[in-house]
Amino acid sequence: MPQRDDQRMAGRALDAANFFLADVRDGLGPYLAIYLLTEKKWDEARIGIVMSIAAIAGIVVQTPAGALVDATKSKRMVMVGAAILVTAASLLLPLFPGFWPVAISQGIAHAAGVIFPPAIAAVSLGLVGHRAFTARIGRNETFNHAGNAVAAAIAGGSAYLFGPTVVFYLLAVTSLASLVSVLAIPESAIDHDLARGLHDAEQGTGQERDQPTGLSVLLTCRPLLIFAVCVALFHLSNAAMLPLVGQKLALRDGDLGTSLMSACIIAAQIVMTPMAMLVGTKADSWGHKRFFLAALLILPVRGALYTLSDNAAWLVGVQLLDGIGAGILGAIFPVIVAELMRDTGRFNVAQGAIITAQSIGAALSTTLAGLVVVKASYGAAFLTLGAIAAIGAAVCTLALPETREISAQSSRRWGQTARPASGIAAG
Repeated sequence: MPQRDDQRMAGRALDAANFFLADVRDGLGPYLAIYLLTEKKWDEARIGIVMSIAAIAGIVVQTPAGALVDATKSKRMVMVGAAILVTAASLLLPLFPGFWPVAISQGIAHAAGVIFPPAIAAVSLGLVGHRAFTARIGRNETFNHAGNAVAAAIAGGSAYLFGPTVVFYLLAVTSLASLVSVLAIPESAIDHDLARGLHDAEQGTGQERDQPTGLSVLLTCRPLLIFAVCVALFHLSNAAMLPLVGQKLALRDGDLGTSLMSACIIAAQIVMTPMAMLVGTKADSWGHKRFFLAALLILPVRGALYTLSDNAAWLVGVQLLDGIGAGILGAIFPVIVAELMRDTGRFNVAQGAIITAQSIGAALSTTLAGLVVVKASYGAAFLTLGAIAAIGAAVCTLALPETREISAQSSRRWGQTARPASGIAAG
């Protein structure tokens, strides 16, 4: 009974952590550019350089962060430390508004923020095991998107009334709430071996847990490499679409550009919530690959629809499709990685490696889109981005196996070999 109580308490605390960390994990996020532009009178070039430095810091640290989450048994404290770093770096920004202090502080914030996705996924797996992991991730993403929508609505309304600096106070409040939520997860409820993807005792094979495989599994697991390519193509296609929409909206009405951008973000987050719930309840029965393929296929449709009209209502309406694609990917991503890395002990470092690939894709996306806009048009840029996602969908269809089948084979091999990951790598 005490263990069951711990599980219930851990589940509720994890719900709250996902809700409040939604605002903390990205720091100031899109509000940084607005604050520097309107309050500090920075030009767009300096803002762009600072945001690029911050993004590069996150990319460099991502894979080591996953390895840290795999290795440590203090996952809660790692998240607490990261939340404090993100918040402190952001709150110090108004006090030290020079270029290099801002660049360094935002680099630290982004580097610390990359801890949250693998850490939350690891704690979730350590709490519920593989059998209930898909449902738990769907629940995580539901609370995360709800937290993002609420934070964006509060930030937008408060900034309208009190100015852009209100986002600093909002970040401080949500950070404090996230610390309380994370620490409310009972340490005793987390199985740290299971959290890194080692053998699930629920399978009842009677075998002892294996030791983690070598890091070479990241390069020898063919389905993982294919998945990494598809995810990178998804973000190469997706990352620039919202900024392009924002630019088109601003060109039509500069006074409403920011408000319409907030409407796009909130609308997408609202759609992401039911998508995450759908993945959590149906992915194990309908198939992981089918959901991932749907996320890829929605992007060419979205890109084509953007070219049909410059009407603000139409552009915001099409942006709802972002909620479908991103909502599905956010929920299915850790599920697929967990299945591919089952029994290897490298779940979180694999997450970090693939997130690194997706971050590179996202970083290249805006550069590519900008060049196409300058050389051709916004319509050509949207069609180019959509075509990239179509290539990803083709790769997914032809080369990526259904991960449920891989995990089932891994489970059957567990009683026959001490290195089940070698079978996965060969697959």
